[in-house]
Amino acid sequence: MISKREILETNKMIQEANLDVRTITMGISLLDCADADINKFNEKIYNKITTCAKDLVKVGNELEKQFGIPIVNKRISVTPIAIAAAGCRETNYVSIAKTLDKAAKAVGVNFIGGFSALVHKGCTPSDLALINSIPQALSETDIVCSSVNIGTSRNGLDMDAVKRMGEITLETAQATKDNNCLGCAKLVIFCNAVEDNPFMAGAFHGVGEKDCVINVGVSGPGVVKKALEECRGEDFETLCETIKKTAFKITRVGQLVAQEASKRLGVPFGIIDLSLAPTPAIGDSIAEIFQEMGLQEAGAPGTTAALAMLNDNVKKGGVMASSYVGGLSGAFIPVSEDNGMIQAALCGSLTLEKLEAMTCVCSVGLDMIAIPGDTPATTISGIIADEAAIGMINNKTTAVRLIPVIGKGVGEMVEFGGLLGYAPIMPVNKFSCADFINRGGRMPAPIHSFKN
Repeated sequence: MISKREILETNKMIQEANLDVRTITMGISLLDCADADINKFNEKIYNKITTCAKDLVKVGNELEKQFGIPIVNKRISVTPIAIAAAGCRETNYVSIAKTLDKAAKAVGVNFIGGFSALVHKGCTPSDLALINSIPQALSETDIVCSSVNIGTSRNGLDMDAVKRMGEITLETAQATKDNNCLGCAKLVIFCNAVEDNPFMAGAFHGVGEKDCVINVGVSGPGVVKKALEECRGEDFETLCETIKKTAFKITRVGQLVAQEASKRLGVPFGIIDLSLAPTPAIGDSIAEIFQEMGLQEAGAPGTTAALAMLNDNVKKGGVMASSYVGGLSGAFIPVSEDNGMIQAALCGSLTLEKLEAMTCVCSVGLDMIAIPGDTPATTISGIIADEAAIGMINNKTTAVRLIPVIGKGVGEMVEFGGLLGYAPIMPVNKFSCADFINRGGRMPAPIHSFKN
């Protein structure tokens, strides 16, 4: 049961520290929609999505009013389309992306994820059809999100896919250049992607999941910062205890919303994702937590240690507050979506190389980073390979969401709008990795992957 004291504390966190439930995400399996005829497949997936999710937004709005807790997004994730559509034998999946977009708009959600492929050991014809469709699909839809998993700790890295995803990222930027290359903000390249992630743009509904589930992503960087203000000058033990206690309270809010949403929709509860997800709003920033810990700016010496401590204690505190914890669960460090990170990038404290070091201990990886539009595809592939290698060796999820902004260079600004925020164009190492990327093939899994 949620106590009266917890309710009062929650109200204070909402009013003073930007606490929100970042997303209620309904995962929907499309495996039973398989059909050799792509038109029939599209009809089936439209009907299933609009049937399963018809009340998702309504219930989310009701819960928001009843509990007074902002629920920022209502979203849908579906079975990776490269799997669900494999029987169609088509070479272009753009019509499927448009169907997902249409269905998601019909039920009123903010985003739909799952225009995805899992190619960590190689590509099927369906995988290739989906990957090659990404630039056009993301340029001709509004709320469809795409992801590709190119490696795992168990299987190594598919370097052919790494090379191709560098090219696809640049092609997507070109296809959406009239809209600040926004298509790339809806494309994530993963290593060790998880099946129950409620956060976009990387959400998809894994094949090991139930037919339909409710996953909830909480937030609360502002709440953590506010709590740390009360223990300025205290030692690290006090700092860690404060983060743990705060994470517990934040997760209890998510648990309440998840249970009620599950009951009202008649859909099983899946997981709570504990991740601290920032916004461009002042006071709702991971970087401001670093400053409260004693760092002048995000990126200063000590930042990676601070992030490691934050991530670990968020998990320790949150895991006790929910029946099922999953997704990514930690702290996101997207540049454009975090006001403090934006300021750190502008003043030169935060570089791409420092961000890469921080990804060793954060929830995901290099996220929402704007780079020059003339960056070669092989360089983008090299960055993807570096980040995937961190995930593969350390047995954690890592990802890359880079946005090459066509026509803009280092120091210029790009505006994405809404939760996606704005960002300075950050410099990229200009030395070539083309010969390395062009080798192709597969990079074997690390020796510690053999655990059977």
